[in-house]
Amino acid sequence: MESMQEALQQAGITGGEGTNSVQRGGQASSSSGGATRNVSEIERWASGIGGGALAVYGVTRLLSGGSVSGAVLALVGGALVYRGATGHCNMYEALGINTAEGASDNPVVSVPAGSGIRVEKSITINRSPQELYSFWRRFENLPRFMNHLESVTTTAPGRSHWVAKAPAGTTVEWDAEVYNEKEGELIAWRSLDGADVDNAGSVRFEPTGAGSTLVRVTLRYDPPGGALGAAVARLFGENPEQQIEEDLGRFKQVMETGEAGGGQTSGRAASA
Repeated sequence: MESMQEALQQAGITGGEGTNSVQRGGQASSSSGGATRNVSEIERWASGIGGGALAVYGVTRLLSGGSVSGAVLALVGGALVYRGATGHCNMYEALGINTAEGASDNPVVSVPAGSGIRVEKSITINRSPQELYSFWRRFENLPRFMNHLESVTTTAPGRSHWVAKAPAGTTVEWDAEVYNEKEGELIAWRSLDGADVDNAGSVRFEPTGAGSTLVRVTLRYDPPGGALGAAVARLFGENPEQQIEEDLGRFKQVMETGEAGGGQTSGRAASA
């Protein structure tokens, strides 16, 4: 029953509370036809099509084997269909999200205000800020400890091409640029136009005074289908908060021991 209730909350049928480290922002729009329209046209189409397919699949599983998961999928699919038809999402309303409004015109922001998911995690590593900064700044090193990345390739000064794993064995790609940087302190990047997933992120390296460094990562992204798409992805095990926490754990292991998880040698150890 708890899993069903969670699914209903994430689909927007009932209200639910977000986690401390995953935040969503936005403003409520004016009411239309008695209900607040707070879902963009693209999300409405995606919700309607995806929800219909999910509902059919769930009902099929429910009828064939009486599966509880089939009932959950059918409910989530029905909620998505309702969301697409009405342009209203109860979860968005409770959290103050509104993707129906126009995107931000600020060229520095790749994820418009009022949409997307924000995740922030930190970890203390027994290495100097400069050493950690130098390793991270070579973006080709990132797939060595970020399991969701397949590759990062530098294409021009300050620009790179990213390929990441997606659910169901697919991949997503985007080009990114570094738009803010302080040697040994900060790296901030954002995706460029045409990205499969609009995203922006930053990593800060803060000395602790004990010969170690607090590494603080902030990531903001807008997955296909909007915030509800991320909620449904989490239902199937794709949790960005957990992913980043595990990535930072592997980063710590790489920098302190020279290996990541399965004995993968780091670039730092190789260069040394």
